Formats: sequence, structure tokens, C-alpha cells
Amino acid sequence: MDDNLAFAPAYELKRLIAEKQVSPVELTKMYFRRIDSLDSQLNSYLTLVHDEALAAAKSAEDAVVRGDRLGPLHGLPISIKDLEPTKGIRTTKGSLAFKDWVPDKDSIVVERVRRSGAVILGKTNTPEFGYRGTSENLLGAPCFNPWNPERTAGGSSGGAGASVVAGLCALAQGSDGGGSIRIPASFCGVYGIKPTLGRVPLYAGDGTPDTHNHLSQPGPMTRTVRDSAMLLQALSGYDPRDSGSIRQEPPDLLAALDRDISGLRIAWSPDYGYAAVDPEVVEVTSRAAKAFEQMGCSVEDSNISLDAPFEAFWTIFSAVGYTRYGNLLEQEGSLTDYARECLQYGATVTGAQYAGALAYIDGLKQQYADMFEEYDLLLSPVTAVPAFPPYDRPDTIAGHEVDPFWGFLPFTYPINMIGNPAASIPAGLSSDGMPIGLHIVGRYGDEATVLAASAAFEQARPWVDQRPQVS
Repeated sequence: MDDNLAFAPAYELKRLIAEKQVSPVELTKMYFRRIDSLDSQLNSYLTLVHDEALAAAKSAEDAVVRGDRLGPLHGLPISIKDLEPTKGIRTTKGSLAFKDWVPDKDSIVVERVRRSGAVILGKTNTPEFGYRGTSENLLGAPCFNPWNPERTAGGSSGGAGASVVAGLCALAQGSDGGGSIRIPASFCGVYGIKPTLGRVPLYAGDGTPDTHNHLSQPGPMTRTVRDSAMLLQALSGYDPRDSGSIRQEPPDLLAALDRDISGLRIAWSPDYGYAAVDPEVVEVTSRAAKAFEQMGCSVEDSNISLDAPFEAFWTIFSAVGYTRYGNLLEQEGSLTDYARECLQYGATVTGAQYAGALAYIDGLKQQYADMFEEYDLLLSPVTAVPAFPPYDRPDTIAGHEVDPFWGFLPFTYPINMIGNPAASIPAGLSSDGMPIGLHIVGRYGDEATVLAASAAFEQARPWVDQRPQVS
């Protein structure tokens, strides 16, 4: 029974709760039993909150019994990425500098999770401040991949991806500033969508200096597309505390799942014109892209060709990091090597370099906008390789030398730079049994079409019954 419930779609669990067939308390206890049994192999959680979760589950159960109006995620156990401040719950940000920090307020994302009726189980593993595409930090062991616990779960939402695919929560919240939802979704074989920049408002209220959000968006990571649409709908919408949040009402994302996608014009790129990509990844994802032709879409090769986008990305990313956390450079031994490198680089960024990076981003937006005048969606691989062992990032891909820091994620961070919505959907397995994701990128503001295409692909090539080794 535990297995059946642990891997049931969240939307199905929601129905069972509302119909009084499943108790939120028993569901929460079941996930904690599974965490206690399995998570020592994965390290997907950094903090668990048994007492608070069970109290919230009891409150959710009482509401069902009373016949109260139920929230959109009522009674569903969820994991929260440990970059999101949670009132009364330790929030480490993956850093020794915050290992004992207990915020006195929630982020907007957590406010909305609580208001939706979901039950927070705990906080999931992440690299320090979310600064890399795998989940290692100084707080403990890395986050491992449930398909092979000798491989990384990806990052920076590695714990979120591992927790949901291993059946250690019903839903997982992640965030994506350079690929941090889509990378672990691809590596772990789950669905994850980075919304349009500003779709989900950001306001941490953690006392660090305010910075303009050029790149990052919270979003869902789930076992099914419908589960992601359900969670994203609950998180979306304007909030005046985030001056960059989108004022227009979000689209009806659940209704989009039933749209007929025949007639969509789809572009395909195996490399964005610049990336080194493992041939097996290209084979699996190109075969997945061709599946859209059988659904009545046209699929054509894209002429998208990027020119060294990482320098502009890193200029913005590191400068923002230094603005928020540069004071920690004075604390010896409190930072990972990669976080220190990021902050030190950010300290050297000049105003002219920052302005030049913004100009590059404007050009990149124009390049993609021109393409989206002709096409409705862009498909590509999500990552250049399947998951690899922690601390063993590839420096050579398909016979080409690559930067170990970003060479395996050439497709994700450019989409953060333009702000468009993009999803990772399971496309197949590598020859050694590791998941490979297909990248689905939409027009700015058009999560609905990304979700509609994702739902159609899921129906044509279902994956939800596949379970990893650690599950």
C-alpha cells in the first residue's frame, strides 16, 4: 500500500483526500517512513520537520472531515528546496554560514505553499546558495541519484529531484537560476518546468541586499505534468513585494493540458549551434523530438546559433551573488571553493562589464524572439551528458574539451538569460540506465503551450510507472 500511494500522482492523491479515502496524516507518516528507510542512500533532505508536518496534516484532515473548502494542494506532502526561507524551520541555503539559521518569516513561495493546504515535510539538499549544477556542499554528503546512488542527482534542486522520483514526497518545489530545476529533472527522470521570469514572485525577506532578478524562478518538480501544472498554478501570480513579478493574471495551466497540439510548429536543435553533446544524448532526444510529428506537429531543424553566452551569464550571476553574500568572503572556512570563486569573481565585475552583459542578453532575447516568430516551441537536449559521479564533472564531451563548471549544461542557462519558460521531460534512458531529458522551450509568457506539449508527449510516451533503484 505504501508503494502504491507513494508513487500515485499528486492530483490523484488530492482526489482521494477530498473523498476521504486517504488520510493526510497517514500519507504524511507514510512518506516519513520511506524517508527514514531510504534517504540515507540519497541525502535528499537536509532538514525534516516531523512534528510540524503531522500537525499540519491533522489540521488538513480535520478540514476534510468538517467539509471545509479545500485548497488546491490540500493535504499533499511537499518538499521545499533549502534556498527558500521557512518560518520556524532551519534554512541553510546549503551553506555552513547559515547552518543554524531559523527565519522568522516565510518566502512568498512558502506562504503560497502553506496557503494552498500542502504539508511541508522538510527542506531538500542544494549546493551552497544554488551556485552549481550538482548538489554538493559542506553540510554533509552530496545528494545522490536514485537511479544509481553513485551518480549525482544534479542541482541546484538536486534534493527536490531525488525526493520526488524516489517517492519521498508527493510534490517538490525547486528553483532555477541557470538550469537548477531542469538539470536535476533530466538527471532524475522527473518533470520540471522553469516558469517565465516573474511568473512566480520572489521575496526572501532574509536581510540580504535587494538585487534585480535577471535569472531565477521557483517552480515545480513532479512525477507527472498535471502535478506540475497544479503546483505552478498555486505558486503563480503578482505580488507587490516583487517589483519584477508579472501583473497579468496567470493563464489557466490545468486547462492547457487538454489542448490539441496538432499543427504546432516546432524547432529542433541538438547543440544550439555551439555546444559539445554526447552522441547518445542527441540520439535519445532527437528520437523524442520526432515523436511530435506523430502528434500532428511539424518539426524542423532550427538555425539557432549562440556565441559564447556563458561570459555574460557569469558576469550577471556572480555580481548578484557578490552583492548578496560578498561579506562572507571575510569568513575563513565557511564557504565551498565554488561559492568563494563565484563571489570573488563577482567582486571584480565593473559597471562597464555588467552593462555589456545586459546588452548581450538583449541581443540574445532578440535572437530567440526572431525564432519564435516562426516557431511555437524549441526542442533540444536538457544537458549534454547523463548524470555522472559527484565531484567528477566531465571536462571532455564528444571528444571536445569543455569547462567542467558549465560544459554539461549548455542548454539551460541561456534560457534563464532570455526569461522564457522551459521544461525538462523524461525522454528515455542511456545505455547504462540513466534518465535523459528533452528540453521544451516556449515563447515568453507561454507556459500554457509548454505544458500542453508536455502533456501530449507524456500521454504518447508515459514514464510514470518507471521506478529508480532506490525507491
